[in-house]
Amino acid sequence: MALIKGVQVKVIRTSVITDDHGNEIPGVETYEQVDNVLPAPVSPADLSESRPNGDRVDMMFHFPKTYKRSLRGAFIEHSGVRFSVIGDPQPYLDSLTPLDWNRPVEAVVVDG
Repeated sequence: MALIKGVQVKVIRTSVITDDHGNEIPGVETYEQVDNVLPAPVSPADLSESRPNGDRVDMMFHFPKTYKRSLRGAFIEHSGVRFSVIGDPQPYLDSLTPLDWNRPVEAVVVDG
């Protein structure tokens, strides 16, 4: 029996469509449920004086070894909040991660 159990999150991807003028526009969203993800708050922060009502929340989502797809450009929905994945998160070597999780995924949401 595992001592640590992750939660289910939703990975959201948006296809990109090119219009008749060559401009890229968001297309259809696809949704994928991923089980056993460990969410960890990193740092909530107020934005600068120029945005007094603004907030930024950084999260680290630790994805399980079984998840192999790229997360570049994706969003992660957790507890009704949509976080934007930063960069192209890569997994650690399996030999360096004895438990079920090997890919830390940094994500952010900015409000205001």
